[in-house]
Amino acid sequence: MPGTAVAPLKIGDLTIDPPILQAPMAGFTNAAFRQIVREFGGAGLLATEMVNARGFVWMDENEAEHPDRLWGVGDEPRPLAVQIWDNDPETMAKVGRRLVEEYRVSVVDINFGCPVRQVTEKAHSGSYLLREPQRMSAIISKLVRACAPTPVTAKIRLGCHPTNINCNEIARVVEEAGAAALTVHGRTAADMFRGNADWDRISEIKAHLKNIPLIGNGDLDSAEKVVAAFEQYNVDAVMIARACLGRPWLFAQAAAALRGEPVPPDPTLEQQRDVMLHHYRLVVDRFGEEKATVLMRKYACCYAQGKRGARHFRTHVAKVSTAEEFQAVVDEHFPVSTDG
Repeated sequence: MPGTAVAPLKIGDLTIDPPILQAPMAGFTNAAFRQIVREFGGAGLLATEMVNARGFVWMDENEAEHPDRLWGVGDEPRPLAVQIWDNDPETMAKVGRRLVEEYRVSVVDINFGCPVRQVTEKAHSGSYLLREPQRMSAIISKLVRACAPTPVTAKIRLGCHPTNINCNEIARVVEEAGAAALTVHGRTAADMFRGNADWDRISEIKAHLKNIPLIGNGDLDSAEKVVAAFEQYNVDAVMIARACLGRPWLFAQAAAALRGEPVPPDPTLEQQRDVMLHHYRLVVDRFGEEKATVLMRKYACCYAQGKRGARHFRTHVAKVSTAEEFQAVVDEHFPVSTDG
């Protein structure tokens, strides 16, 4: 099987090989999930959940424990990116510097893409800032100076609304402010996750960048689609998001396809169940049984997605509150024989 000639990704002086990135996803890409992804392999750069910079500063000033979203960051393998969000340049710079000095992160990524109302309309952050290029520029330039020599990157959407797609203008702003790479999700904020990601729009952005790499994101749910993204669109790397939540082996499959090697099959259902239980134990070790069991409900639903009997399994696993109940539901209903 012929491979696709894809060069390693360069983010500043950092080399990412393979150029397949794991997207930061709030509520999901914690240290336990990242460990599972690393065990399968194939992801060139992993990322934390997005961290609220203002909340981080408040915790610091009040001597509270640092955010759970930074669990594991100090000790796990590199490279590793931490994504932060806020709309205040000074706050962002302060937190970025702490991440570099205290946590020794490989990349500080800025979230300009989150479309969730709590972040946009209430906090005027995330994709809301796509309507304020000058503020974006101020945030990036302050953060770049504060984090040097650690590279700062940015993630955006195509625009705030299908009638206001300004990603080409924003791409130039991001590069001129000093960012080392740009990731683009191929939908607008108003689209949320509806419809299909517009990879033609993503590809067109490359002509508006002079030196920094372009990373494409959206709807990559198979090794074949990852290969096609490199072959058909003008991107330097790809980022996999929602599709990996229940299939952390997807990165290994995509990396093999890029190398021209046989794509490893999905694990058997029994093996997938074992992966999920391993994931659960990692969360229990960090948070204790009660909190971990509640947290694991959504992950369990991801592992079941697309499988026969998934709906029945979700109904039962959503009610568990102890390790014994979780194990019992998994044993009885993952998978089950009825249609999902």
